[in-house]
Amino acid sequence: MASAESVKDHKEEEEAVPAGEDEDTGAQIAPIVKLEEVAVSTGEEDEDALLDLKAKLYRFDKDGSQWKERGVGVVKFLKHKETKKVRLVMRQSKTLKICANHMILPTMMVQEHAGNEKSCLWHAKDFADGELKDELFCIRFQSLENCKSFMETFQEVAEFQKTREGSKDAAATARLLEKLNVEENESEVKTGEECTHKKPEPVRADPEKTETDAST
Repeated sequence: MASAESVKDHKEEEEAVPAGEDEDTGAQIAPIVKLEEVAVSTGEEDEDALLDLKAKLYRFDKDGSQWKERGVGVVKFLKHKETKKVRLVMRQSKTLKICANHMILPTMMVQEHAGNEKSCLWHAKDFADGELKDELFCIRFQSLENCKSFMETFQEVAEFQKTREGSKDAAATARLLEKLNVEENESEVKTGEECTHKKPEPVRADPEKTETDAST
């Protein structure tokens, strides 16, 4: 009887322990695979963002004569820290796939979309697909203010590039004129030196005058 009661008490003690209760054993389990941090380059490390806005981008399909969506994401104007050149880059939000990537050139223009005041259009030689393509883009923003900011920045960048091109041409012309002026001065100096070092020709007596003097 006593043995039966002791067995019963032991079972009650086991049942009294909460099932599944974790105990801190102090053991450390090392991970099976050790992952190392990998630096991911976006290609934008040497550029400063002049503007970034969320938008939806379309391209005009010439074959189908219709607009096709390129993606929804953030469009940026990126200015290179050294060359000062500016490019437009847009990536899709979820996949980060590039849907627009081209330089802003002095000859480029942006214009309002006649059917939507929150949209605008422009032509560009785009490199998003790994090769240069002539594209007609349409971009739509969430607000009219964002669309105006995009157009103003676009035009300012194009004007800035036009000014830079003009400055380069003026500087190149100045250097050319300076070079021509130096070459001309060197030519004049060289001609003067030749005249200075040239031996004078001997003065010959006039034959007629000599004969006259001899007869007298």
